[in-house]
Amino acid sequence: MNSIESFEKDIELQSSFLKLFKTQKPLSQSHQKNTYFSGSGDSMVSSLLAESFSGGIVKAMDPLDLYNNKKLVKSKHVYFVSVSGNTISNIKVAKNVKKSTAITSNPNSRLANVSDEIIQLNFPSTGLFTAGSITFLETALTCISLVKKIIIPNESIFQKAKFDAKKVKLSKRIFVLGNMFTYPIAMYCAAKFYEVLGYDVHYCRIEQFSHMELFSAKKGDTAIILENNNHHNNQLGKHLKKIGMNVVHPNVPLKKLDQIIFCAIFSQMIVLYEAKKKNLKECHFVIAKNIRNVSDQMIY
Repeated sequence: MNSIESFEKDIELQSSFLKLFKTQKPLSQSHQKNTYFSGSGDSMVSSLLAESFSGGIVKAMDPLDLYNNKKLVKSKHVYFVSVSGNTISNIKVAKNVKKSTAITSNPNSRLANVSDEIIQLNFPSTGLFTAGSITFLETALTCISLVKKIIIPNESIFQKAKFDAKKVKLSKRIFVLGNMFTYPIAMYCAAKFYEVLGYDVHYCRIEQFSHMELFSAKKGDTAIILENNNHHNNQLGKHLKKIGMNVVHPNVPLKKLDQIIFCAIFSQMIVLYEAKKKNLKECHFVIAKNIRNVSDQMIY
């Protein structure tokens, strides 16, 4: 099985996984006020979702920022999100915090060994090297449920995201836009484009896009708006079409958790369909060995 096939199979596993996922008990507000979530890549996205769903009570922090500013963690409980549990920046910070909890799939990892507590991830997987999909879904839902009581939607949301993604047409230069709850998913969406396709993609907040990134946009570029229909978003899409941009604005659900799950799966599927259109067999990060080597040297 190649890495694109593995990516697709992991995506499909999410439908049944939604039925099985067990939420965490939410932290009290007083506990949340002294809590950071920290991670890198997809794990940073999960941390940002915890911040959003807490209403800004918990903070998402970059692990290298915490390491370089050690006073920030002396009185905090830090939840380190790391599927592998071997990201070196997390491990270094975990040694200096007041209290640490590792959210990881590997209870024997270096991060788990230096943490006070472990929340073990139990996602099913093909076990093959590929871009993160179901791994992200579990970490995201775990982080969100630690700050807010949630009810997982049924699998129809998975089917809707797949159906909507099939209609999408893309250019090679893409802007992914989101707001408070969906901006982290815009970041995640961009990451999948980088990892699987190696595309030039930018993620930004909807308001900030009109002030900054828009001025680098060109006719034929694609803007993906990952938020529900409202007057502001509809106006933005209308004006972007007038200047020749391709606008993708799926029918995003109104409920916040439904938005996150829908947009995550929608993001995975548009990337997967694009890879299939190009008859790709391997993810970009798998074949870009020199780039991956640099990444590995900095991460581990």
